[in-house]
Amino acid sequence: MKVLVIEDEQALKESIVTYLRQEGYICESAENYREANLKAADHSYVCVVVDLTLPGGSGLDIVRQLKENSPDTGIIIISAKNALDDKITGLEVGADDYLTKPFHLSELNARLKSVIRRRSFNGQKIVQAGAITIFPEAAEASVDGRKLNLTKKEFDLLLYFISNKRRVVTKDSIAEHLWGDHVEALDSLDFVYTHIKNLRRKILDAGGEDYIQTVYGLGYKFSY
Repeated sequence: MKVLVIEDEQALKESIVTYLRQEGYICESAENYREANLKAADHSYVCVVVDLTLPGGSGLDIVRQLKENSPDTGIIIISAKNALDDKITGLEVGADDYLTKPFHLSELNARLKSVIRRRSFNGQKIVQAGAITIFPEAAEASVDGRKLNLTKKEFDLLLYFISNKRRVVTKDSIAEHLWGDHVEALDSLDFVYTHIKNLRRKILDAGGEDYIQTVYGLGYKFSY
């Protein structure tokens, strides 16, 4: 799951990014309004963590643009301001949650999980997709009670497919979701096919159906 952290305080930004990566997220960052705008426009994120006060512009404007262009993206505002009107304004323009600095990184992680669960899975702690049962917070999945031994990338791929069920997703979008900014350093996207092949095989070996369809010339679609 890919997250964007927009924060101009270098130490705080690095702390958040390091912590979230340790928690298994693909985490990218931006430290000013222009950089944040470019990343939000060019990439898709399951959730964006954004400070209200940024060099070059307002975090509230980024929230407004995200809600207009990427309505499925979760948004958590973080700010040193503890004024009630800031919180109300942030929530009114479309943020899902609001954290006042200073905060514990574990609390941010808990809020992040809650927003992602609400946004992607209608608040469910257990997600059912055909014979597959997914436990998002535990990063586990099973087929009719038989545990799937998935790598982290395979589990993230499964969640991405289920979050976009019955939609065609391109190889490029899968690569970006699994690798974030690092995808630009890869020589090819052949690894996408390898992850899909391995995920498909493990589901079939566990007794599940072949939910992953290849849409030739376009990408892949997960249907059940």
